[in-house]
Amino acid sequence: MSVDLSVVVPAYNEERRLAPTLAAIRAYLEDGTDGGPAGSGDGTRWELIVVDDGSTDGTLDIAADAEAADPRVRLVHSPRNRGKGHALRLGVLASRGDRVLITDADLATPIEELECLDKALAEGHAAAIGSRARPGATIESHQHRLRELLGRTGNFLIRTVAVPGVRDTQCGFKLFDGDRAREAFAASRLRGWGIDVEILQYFRRSGWPVAEVPVRWAHQEGSKVRPVDYAKVLAELTSLKARTLRPRDLLVAALFLAMAVTLYSGRWAAPGARYLPDSLQDQNQWEWFFAVTADNVRHLHNPLFTDLQNHPDGVNLMANTVMLGLSVPFAPVTWLFGPAAALNAAMTLGLAATALAWYWLIRRRLVRHRGAAAAGAALAAFAPPMVSHAHAHPNFMVLFMIPLIIDRALRLCEGEGTRVVRDGVILGLFTTYQIFLGEEPLLLAAVGMLLFAAAYGLAHRDMARAALRPLARGLGVAVAVTVPLVALPLYWQFFGPQSYTSVLHGDNAGNSPLALLSFAERSLAGNEQTAAALSANPTEQNAFYGWPLAALAFAIVVRLWEWTVVKALAFTVLAAAFLSLGPKFRVPLTDIVLPGPWAPLSHLPLFESVIESRVAMVCAPALGMLVALALAGLFAAPRRMTAARYAGVAAVALALLPIVPAPLRAVEREQPPGFIADGTWKKYLGDGETLVPVPLPDPAGAEALHWQTTAGLGFRLPGGYFNGPWGPDRVGIYGASPRNTSDLLRDVRAAGRAPRITDAWRRAAREDLAYWNAGVLVLAPQEHDTELRVTVEELLDRPGKWVDGVWIWDLHKGS
Repeated sequence: MSVDLSVVVPAYNEERRLAPTLAAIRAYLEDGTDGGPAGSGDGTRWELIVVDDGSTDGTLDIAADAEAADPRVRLVHSPRNRGKGHALRLGVLASRGDRVLITDADLATPIEELECLDKALAEGHAAAIGSRARPGATIESHQHRLRELLGRTGNFLIRTVAVPGVRDTQCGFKLFDGDRAREAFAASRLRGWGIDVEILQYFRRSGWPVAEVPVRWAHQEGSKVRPVDYAKVLAELTSLKARTLRPRDLLVAALFLAMAVTLYSGRWAAPGARYLPDSLQDQNQWEWFFAVTADNVRHLHNPLFTDLQNHPDGVNLMANTVMLGLSVPFAPVTWLFGPAAALNAAMTLGLAATALAWYWLIRRRLVRHRGAAAAGAALAAFAPPMVSHAHAHPNFMVLFMIPLIIDRALRLCEGEGTRVVRDGVILGLFTTYQIFLGEEPLLLAAVGMLLFAAAYGLAHRDMARAALRPLARGLGVAVAVTVPLVALPLYWQFFGPQSYTSVLHGDNAGNSPLALLSFAERSLAGNEQTAAALSANPTEQNAFYGWPLAALAFAIVVRLWEWTVVKALAFTVLAAAFLSLGPKFRVPLTDIVLPGPWAPLSHLPLFESVIESRVAMVCAPALGMLVALALAGLFAAPRRMTAARYAGVAAVALALLPIVPAPLRAVEREQPPGFIADGTWKKYLGDGETLVPVPLPDPAGAEALHWQTTAGLGFRLPGGYFNGPWGPDRVGIYGASPRNTSDLLRDVRAAGRAPRITDAWRRAAREDLAYWNAGVLVLAPQEHDTELRVTVEELLDRPGKWVDGVWIWDLHKGS
């Protein structure tokens, strides 16, 4: 028999509360009048369904007695406990009502609040959900403050991930249109607390309006909801989201992962035994960063500072891009498999995730065609500048947060009311995380976004004016969220121990105009000599898009010029390329030097430390978006234009083929000498003493960092490869502040000549060794090792000793 209202009550071990709850519900429904929100007084238009979810106490008996006493009470029994979601699904699918109310067994929301929900349904909504967070809600009895804080945090994360705009997804008092409720619950899959969100998602996808209604609520002792359950809901929703992924999207993700693995295939064969020679000394440096971060996490040390390098002054890790947002989550991988494997995994997965994030953004904002979006994303993530940095700079190629930040900023431009606040909070959290991944890429992304916004705003001034207010408000919220979270780390970075003002990169680190049209070393059409002549080193080939891609971009812009987004993207590409020329540049094939566009920015805070050629990296995603737009248009062309479509796709392929990256070159790695690898060094160092490599580690030779990670960070080193201060002005330099002995040994390594050692040199050496608290000097076989050995013997006035593959000078036995 059809009824007007079904009330579904899930129950698990509720013997103390179930009987009063059922009595209260029945009394309220019995008092209703025909046509009233509660049902009808004739006893035939409502039903009360109790779902026992495998209770182990007397719950089942209480429900059975209620069923025997009143035919309108129905019992649905599950033989074992399977979760609230399963219980609700059984109850709703067993219901017959035109309306279905679900309410918790504790009646934290009184049954009398049904009238408020019923009014919302009468106004045309498909569902009305009780809310403790809407204005007008009354909280008569609060939970413990910590429990309430955890609950609010969990609820915020849930609604952010799953149902933006709904303030309270977990209140257990919801009224649905009956047929729609049965359809939604029949399609549901979750068994736990996450079913509330799953059902709301179904209603939203179906276009069925949902009203969030403020209600009275009081905390009831004995609640089955624990703070940890919010984490379980997030896990359930993540699993649910994974199951809804389209096979084609999974194929795209697999393609990006395969591309990243192929790029690093030379190192994946044996991560600890392979080295990327084009990374120069940066692979040693980044493996050390991962190792020291994992060590700090393991021992709960300060993650922003260490004295394992540059002893005794130490290294400001926040002022060095250690990527705490990546190296901390990968700490378990570092502990289990070593820093080389952890770094390789982080860079491979990070590059694939970056491509997938660009794919998501392009599909969401520009084109729906998956093939077109995948091609554009591949160009954005695997463009020549990104591949160049893939040698050794994960902070410049693990950029998966940048597309998410761009999307959230665009949402602010569209948002209204509470959405602006929510999106501002999320943008602040995204920005905070990106700061711990890399600040310079965030700055460059901001430059690119400003260029795009300026061009788009000039073309659509009305839209720009409408977006300005919510954007400004949302950015203010984002700043308010970000600043407290990063204030201490940034203070440490700029004012803490071993902080510095700006980093010296030379007078002009800009691109040559020819670099924008040439090919990078690792591109299929690349030439090592040409690329080397136009870049600082293999890790800084920051342009090199090739003339075919430039010609293709020009053709796309001409063909699609009427689109505002194309104009804005074209301006972004041109402006970023122009800025990347630096404070001055030479006109190709002439001796004419002109002032560069970067000059007005070069002395501004933050911008003064930027390597200006890197601004050209902004072009990569903009070019990828232009390619995606072009391909989407070609794929959507009518059948009568098949020939033109094939010709267009072929033109795109021919333009991209020359810049397809070859796998990064990897070679067998020089392994640490037995003195290090076998632990012999432990016999020569006392507490607090340092091991002094000859010459000291610096940006030109940082193999000693590999020694240190091989030894489990068991000893400290003077010198090193990092950014630190120099001089009274604290100007940033690469490596330790120079000392007489370190400079002397560096010069001998470079020149291959042992100078005449005077008493002044010997006094300086004694001072330096005392400053470093040196316990042993170690000289490994290397170029010019004879000259280095002679120099050290003259400085210390005694011969070295050959021990386990190295020359050593034990300073405990006289020096």
